Amino acid sequence: MNISEPKIVIEDREHLWILLSEALQLEHMIMCQYLFAQFSLKDGARDGLTAEQAGAVNRWRTMVHGIAVEEMLHMALVANLMSAIGAAPYFGRPNFPQRSGYFPAEVRLDLLRFGDQALDHFLFLERPEGMQRDDGSEFVETASPRDPVDPRETLPRGQEYATIGHLYRGIADGLRNLSSRLGERAVFIGSPHVQATPELFRWPQLVSVTDLESALVAVEEIIEQGEGALGDWETAHYGRFLAIQREFDAMLRADPTFEPARPALAAFLRQPFDIPTAQPVITDADARRIAELAGLTYELILGVLLRVFTHTDESDAQLGTLLDAALALMAKVLQPLGTALTTLPVGASYPGRTTGFAFEMHYVLGNMTPHREPAWALFAERARILAHRCSQVAAEPTHHADLPAVTGEAAAHAHAIADALTAHVPAELRPEPDQAIRL
Repeated sequence: MNISEPKIVIEDREHLWILLSEALQLEHMIMCQYLFAQFSLKDGARDGLTAEQAGAVNRWRTMVHGIAVEEMLHMALVANLMSAIGAAPYFGRPNFPQRSGYFPAEVRLDLLRFGDQALDHFLFLERPEGMQRDDGSEFVETASPRDPVDPRETLPRGQEYATIGHLYRGIADGLRNLSSRLGERAVFIGSPHVQATPELFRWPQLVSVTDLESALVAVEEIIEQGEGALGDWETAHYGRFLAIQREFDAMLRADPTFEPARPALAAFLRQPFDIPTAQPVITDADARRIAELAGLTYELILGVLLRVFTHTDESDAQLGTLLDAALALMAKVLQPLGTALTTLPVGASYPGRTTGFAFEMHYVLGNMTPHREPAWALFAERARILAHRCSQVAAEPTHHADLPAVTGEAAAHAHAIADALTAHVPAELRPEPDQAIRL
């Protein structure tokens, strides 16, 4: 560890709990940053790219998407770690931007379209522990570092860490410390039944955490995918982003006018409730409709995934239905809507800028009811509302020829997802079939 990096203190379960909670929020927000950049990438010749440029952009889209998916794996690993020590995972987080203060002073997060600034920022976040690298020039440190935690403090609070690897190595040391002092069984008190398994997720790298050994394997998996193992970072997130940046720089030297991304700006449906400074608000009517659909989809994804990680008496088949619903919502509804949004203007106040999905949090997200039947009834209801609203938007007049097809396909997928969820809802909890959904 770099001698300038403060030691992370974990002397009791609550210290570990809050650090894992912060890690889950951090992984969640980093994933959103990568998806935002991916959504902003242009679409070949229709966006004015040459064949060579289109090929490069498609490679970058695939690579950034793959890294974002691995961030979801990291979320699953952290959720398993939390469940293993008796803590309930949750997907609540602050809104973007978080430029300085919510996380440690050097951890600043914002939604940027693909380009130099975004790549510099991604490389800074994913840099190996001890490596010196500057963040993007847009990111200026404004908050003071957190005060060091005294080992005698019993109330948990946030701590400083310079890199993501630093955070996770501190968590690993804390797990060892608590296990040696309290005994492994006293630390890992969570039920193995609630662990997300590699069989369910079809992810061999996912680790079910039941003891110290499996917990350390989970932590090391996150570190290796992000910064690389023992300095071997070529295939880790850092190395992949560096390869993208080098190819991008070479293409810019060959053609300084090359622009691989649409001018997407993270914009909101309303001023975020937890951000004090004014943020861009969407005023274009078409963009507002698509952003509302994307927001409904994102909210449902988080709720369904949270149920997977905090389920009670669901069968394996039911857990599979939930996971399939979340993955279909991400790939077949949110991704097309988020990409389409970047072709639409924000509004008259932001000339020349298109709308980027801001992954808006409209309230403090908490856990849903612990009881299975009402939880499934709520998911099915929300999926039907999403499908109904997508169908409405597909039928509404628009100045953009592609939108009816995008929203119509989203409606079809949402209807199928709603049907799959409804099949597990008791008949008495389903609404009357002849009652129209009213929005």
